[in-house]
Amino acid sequence: MGNHRFRLAMRLVGPLLLVWVVWRFADLTALVDTFAQAAIWPLVAAVLLNAGVIHAKLWRWRDLLRSVGAPLSVGSAYRAFLPSLYLGLVTPGRVGDALRIQYLKRDHAVGYADGLAVSIVDRLCDVYTLLAFVALGVAHLASAVSIPLAQTMWIAVAVIAIAPAFLFVQRIAEPAAQWLYGRFSDGGAHEGLSVFFAALRRQVGPSLVRSIVITTLAFLTNYLQAWLVANAFGLDLSFIDVAALVAISSFLSLLPISISGIGVRESFFALVFPAFGLAETLGIAFGLGVFAVIYVPTLLLGFFAWLAWPP
Repeated sequence: MGNHRFRLAMRLVGPLLLVWVVWRFADLTALVDTFAQAAIWPLVAAVLLNAGVIHAKLWRWRDLLRSVGAPLSVGSAYRAFLPSLYLGLVTPGRVGDALRIQYLKRDHAVGYADGLAVSIVDRLCDVYTLLAFVALGVAHLASAVSIPLAQTMWIAVAVIAIAPAFLFVQRIAEPAAQWLYGRFSDGGAHEGLSVFFAALRRQVGPSLVRSIVITTLAFLTNYLQAWLVANAFGLDLSFIDVAALVAISSFLSLLPISISGIGVRESFFALVFPAFGLAETLGIAFGLGVFAVIYVPTLLLGFFAWLAWPP
């Protein structure tokens, strides 16, 4: 009961943060007017671009699966991928990845070790690409971001960039994993770990390069969607400004205190927008607009896929 209450409390941090930032910074009349006066077609274009982003990430996942000898048709991949998007967006963290691993095991006889290796590399493509954009974003917004926040982010970027790399250092990662498994279980070495690390190493090659390129294009498309939102609201922000802002907000949203970054994103924009000569209310509106055009359509698509192909 105690753990359940703690998890529920953690999920409420983001929404409560959003309520606080709206109460503290927003002019509700101006907030409503911003949405009421928004240009429709840029928002429609931004929503439609979600199809390209989703298909790009599906293509990346299928490409990585082929590297471990598990080719999936487009239809089969979508039946696994879309429901996992729903689960990933309505829960803190990346629970949707676990659903995909289970789907691969159940319907395609792909071992858990291979499925986990693919999911980790798939996720690392997102993480390292985001870190690159965050580094560029912090440098671009040096005058807008406070020095303590910038320093904290540089440290966090360095730590997050270095830690996962050890998974690919065979002489360190596999012995350490086997030792930990033996330490916290009744048995000794586990052959599944060897399969996992072998699958991990097989993905270091052309498929990984293609995956990074696909991920970069998907991120740039997300930033284009956010730039269209800014244009719909009449905000005087360049594409580079928007990319930097959204990259940093996405990085902050990795904290497991919010579902889909709700509250965290709007709070960051409310604090940073005055440096661009824009009101805090516009920052909150921009954050809500990004959520509405990127996250809500994906969540709805994943939800209907969840109903159509229940796990």
